[in-house]
Amino acid sequence: MTAEDASVPVSLRRHRAFTLYWLITGCASTASQVMSVALGWQVYALTHDPLDLGLIGLAQFIPAFLLALPAGHAVDRYRRRTILRCCLAVDGTAALLLALGSAGGWLRIEAVFGLAALIGAARAFESPARSALLAGLVPRESLGRAVAWNSSVQQVATIVGPALGGLLYGLGAAACYAACTAAWGTGLALAFFLPPAAQAIGREKPTLRSVLAGLEFIWRRKEILGAVSLDLFAVLLGGAAALLPIYARDILLAGPFGLGLLRSAPAVGALVVAATLARRPLEHNNGPAMFAAVAVFGIATCIFAVSHNMILSLAALAAMGAGDMVSVFVRQSLVQLRTPDEMRGRVGAVNSIFIGTSNQLGEFESGVTAAWFGTVPAVLIGGIGTLVVVGLWALLFPGLRGVDRLDAEAPAA
Repeated sequence: MTAEDASVPVSLRRHRAFTLYWLITGCASTASQVMSVALGWQVYALTHDPLDLGLIGLAQFIPAFLLALPAGHAVDRYRRRTILRCCLAVDGTAALLLALGSAGGWLRIEAVFGLAALIGAARAFESPARSALLAGLVPRESLGRAVAWNSSVQQVATIVGPALGGLLYGLGAAACYAACTAAWGTGLALAFFLPPAAQAIGREKPTLRSVLAGLEFIWRRKEILGAVSLDLFAVLLGGAAALLPIYARDILLAGPFGLGLLRSAPAVGALVVAATLARRPLEHNNGPAMFAAVAVFGIATCIFAVSHNMILSLAALAAMGAGDMVSVFVRQSLVQLRTPDEMRGRVGAVNSIFIGTSNQLGEFESGVTAAWFGTVPAVLIGGIGTLVVVGLWALLFPGLRGVDRLDAEAPAA
């Protein structure tokens, strides 16, 4: 494929390997979103304790955090396609057990946390494997658009998944978990048709230094360190996803379908931005664009925190999603384009630690602060904290602030 051909978005859709990868991402992302709605609503209905909503995130974060660096080394030593298949199989099995337990009435809160931890463990391997796999399936000149197209299907899943989860929950938690099983199973079936990807197989023995090589690489590349850490602290402080069941149930009085709409709203804004970036990627001023986008995310979080109007809340969440999408695009493109292939698994694993910390640990942080200060003050404090982080990072990482183009050559390992 020539660079000229790659500039036409339809060329990626005609790329068989990318199409399969894109569909697998859609299936897995939809299942994850339906799962999030089911777990959140079921746990809060059982305990009525905001802290338990945070514990769901913590249960997924701990195994993902502990396994991330060894997983990154495995992704660089073994076939990424095989690792992805194994992870999809584990996810589908966990969803099947949740469905059977809910239908049979024997599922207890401890089992929910345990199976959430199993999904977190699979995610430790799945995230770096899927991220590194993409770079081996498409030409380098198409990678930026591939990231944007892949983000688009994730955002479509984030719109459809929560709404679907809210509707299915009307039939019971077992129906949600059964849908997750079917989606992950479909992704697994598609993964067996995925062709081999170009991959520089690492031959290093699993020493402490080789396992930590991804962390060392990111530490030396300050623009990458700034991007992933800015995204981490912004979502860690400003994320309100774990508290959406409380907003839907007690503040906005919207019910489970309203919860689905609230969870979908950030993806609406993100999808608009992702579709735009897929056709017109940012060519200049990527660093300043990332800082501006995270600031928008923080401001929108503050507006959502104090809103008691469903329309205003949905608009604020959509603005949060739009800002986050710009941040995700810059971060993912920066990591992919400036990392050598034989390091992508380990660097992706470190990146997944940052993402997991911001998402799962952020949910725990939201649950704890809501238990301490109340739901609305907790979200408002998080939004203000995000704006403070933007100002500090602009001072601490001038290299990120000065990033213009993303397509610099990957350095030697």
